[in-house]
Amino acid sequence: MANQPSAVLPVKGASADWLRTAVINIVNRPATSDQSISTAEDPIRQEQFYSAYQPFKEADKVEFIPGASDAEAEVVIRAIYRQVMGNAHVMESERLTTLESRFKGGELTVREFVRALAKSELYRSRFFDNCYSYRAVELNFKHLLGRAPDNFDETRFHTGILDTKGFEADIDSYIDSDEYQSNFGEYIVPAYRGFSSRPGQSMLEFTNMFDILRSASSSDKAQTKENKPQLTSAIIRNSPYGKFKADNVQDLLAEVFKGSIGSAPIPKPDGTYEQPDISRTSSEVPEAARRQIAALEQQVEDQAAEIAALKAQLADATRISSFGSAQLNKWRPRSY
Repeated sequence: MANQPSAVLPVKGASADWLRTAVINIVNRPATSDQSISTAEDPIRQEQFYSAYQPFKEADKVEFIPGASDAEAEVVIRAIYRQVMGNAHVMESERLTTLESRFKGGELTVREFVRALAKSELYRSRFFDNCYSYRAVELNFKHLLGRAPDNFDETRFHTGILDTKGFEADIDSYIDSDEYQSNFGEYIVPAYRGFSSRPGQSMLEFTNMFDILRSASSSDKAQTKENKPQLTSAIIRNSPYGKFKADNVQDLLAEVFKGSIGSAPIPKPDGTYEQPDISRTSSEVPEAARRQIAALEQQVEDQAAEIAALKAQLADATRISSFGSAQLNKWRPRSY
């Protein structure tokens, strides 16, 4: 990415208070006493932002060398648990000792260890059985590919695999992908990479990563409250953080001055009022109407995508309900 947060200049407020307030409302930025909007040059914001992600930037890649000692293999195993399990603590009793022994014995590569761990009951119980499918897809991208989903097509592709082929087939689709192979190969432990700019990366993937990667001290087990997807709005709207996105200056100004044309007479210096130029106003109405129609069409498309997402969540809820019913059946008395 060519954008550099440190190179963003402060944006000064408009000369008129009402215009400044309108612009701030559109871009959803808080007002400040010096009529400037907080930017990446704010030292406090800079320090908070970079301190949270600095550990990820400073971390070296973890690579296993075949024939390494058990102590070196143990370091790699712990790195795999930390990455695949979303930095959540894994108790000694929960560790997959048989899998670890096979890895230390040279039967498994790092990639196959990651595959087996992601398919295990330990992973599935934390990040699939109790999650909506879109949330599970977000976490799979994060844990296995080290990044956030880039667009709605990616999430829809993986939910389609979950619906038609099942959980294990979806895990295979990440591990067997060209993206995994080119970035991690057989012996490198997957690591977070979506927060760093790289060639071909979209702005949406970049901002989505910050939504699902809070800090080096957080874990995905703690973030699964209610187990709802965190990127639905951003992905459906194809806009960072799901916010209003103006394609050009005209759209931004149209939003600022919306409803102002012909709304009131124009005051003169002598205290009298001049009526608006009706001919000019009438010529601008068709253009405003076209923009409104375009906005409505976009809203219809967004709502259709949201309906599709809600249907997927409903299917997830039905699946979870069936799973719970099956678990309860184990304890119900049976008559023969």
